[in-house]
Amino acid sequence: MKNLWMSVVLVVGLVGLQAQAAENDVEAKSLSELLQLVKDGKVVNARLNERREKEFNADRSRQQNEVKKAKQEQANEEARSERLEAQFEKNEQDIAARQEILAKRLGSLRELFGVLQQVAGDTQGVFEGSIISAEFPGRGQWLSDFAKSMGKSSKLATIEEIERLWFELQREMTESAKVSRFTAEMIKLDGERVTQEVIRVGSYNLISDGGYVTYDIDNQLIKELPKQPETRFVDSTEALLAAGSGFVPFGLDPTRGQLLALQIQVPTLEERVHQGGLPGYVIIGLGIIALIIAVTKFVSLTMLGMTVNGQAKNAGNPSMKNPLGRIISVYQDNSDVDSETLQLKIDEAIMKEQPAINRFVGFIKIISMVAPLLGLLGTVIGMIVTFQAITLFGTGDPKTMAGGISQALITTVLGLTVAIPTVLLHYFVHSRATSIMQVLNEQSGGLIAEHAEKASK
Repeated sequence: MKNLWMSVVLVVGLVGLQAQAAENDVEAKSLSELLQLVKDGKVVNARLNERREKEFNADRSRQQNEVKKAKQEQANEEARSERLEAQFEKNEQDIAARQEILAKRLGSLRELFGVLQQVAGDTQGVFEGSIISAEFPGRGQWLSDFAKSMGKSSKLATIEEIERLWFELQREMTESAKVSRFTAEMIKLDGERVTQEVIRVGSYNLISDGGYVTYDIDNQLIKELPKQPETRFVDSTEALLAAGSGFVPFGLDPTRGQLLALQIQVPTLEERVHQGGLPGYVIIGLGIIALIIAVTKFVSLTMLGMTVNGQAKNAGNPSMKNPLGRIISVYQDNSDVDSETLQLKIDEAIMKEQPAINRFVGFIKIISMVAPLLGLLGTVIGMIVTFQAITLFGTGDPKTMAGGISQALITTVLGLTVAIPTVLLHYFVHSRATSIMQVLNEQSGGLIAEHAEKASK
């Protein structure tokens, strides 16, 4: 057993020596060299272990110092944290106390700034809708920024900002009572941008280039109107443009554009005529024809009446150029016949003259009766168009029915407009023709009476 253990130790030692020899690249050639290597290895291992032990002890001491130092820093930081928490609580108490003092000192002043913010917001809306902004742009933007800055923070308005708000309000009031000239960019109907002189009449109207212009609030641009109002209003703008001082009549819009927009929508006489459609054109054509015939006939009958009256005063010298002269000629040519035959001859001559005298008088009367009937026809057509629009689109949008209603009303107006003066013209022309025929009958009756008297003698 003892020999077995000795063999094991020897083998282990040989293996260790071989390993060390392999590590040091040294090979033992004999058992003596191997023994020497074992002794040297023990010495080296002892020194290595001693050095490692010293390093371990030194490292352990350093780690203990680091732990001690970390614990000290932890204690310091915990103490600092307690101090900061105490300071934070104290600061919160100080802030609450100071805010309470600030609220007490502000008092109604904070309400004043709230009102100031509200006034700034309301004034912004007024400025954006005022034509004075066309001359002084950018006012609404400043008020918007001012109101937003006061609403988002607890910052109070400065004296300069309050004075600026007061200045803008005062300028709005002052400029609303002025007639001011300034140069601005304006957009024409074709989209062209031009720079020209504009006259602002208070806060009510803008005029330029002899007519009214409008201010686009959304785009903050001056635009030319698609259509000018009535001529009497446009003439007032020209008078204002030509005036340098003093007072001039001017069509002012106190509603700041609403009345002007309504005036623009009012159709002109030409547009109203076009609304009547075909029946309206026919009525107007008949009216023009009736007017021409009536005037021409009235003038010719007036001249004929003057000629007949002159012939009546000079019955002894008949003229073939007027009806009475031709009737007197018939009397003279048949002076030797009996009274009954002469009366028949004169009646025949009067009947020949009557168609020329009464020519076209009946046509004028017919037009006076047909015109309102055509107007009624246009009214019926307009109502049919209106009901068709209602059938297709309903009654939600009045504009869909406006065309038919306009035609219905305009044709009625046109028919009455033609019929009423035509009736009057027919009366005057018919009266003139009747008076001439009365003179002819009167003179012819006198001639027959004169002939009968001569025959009785």
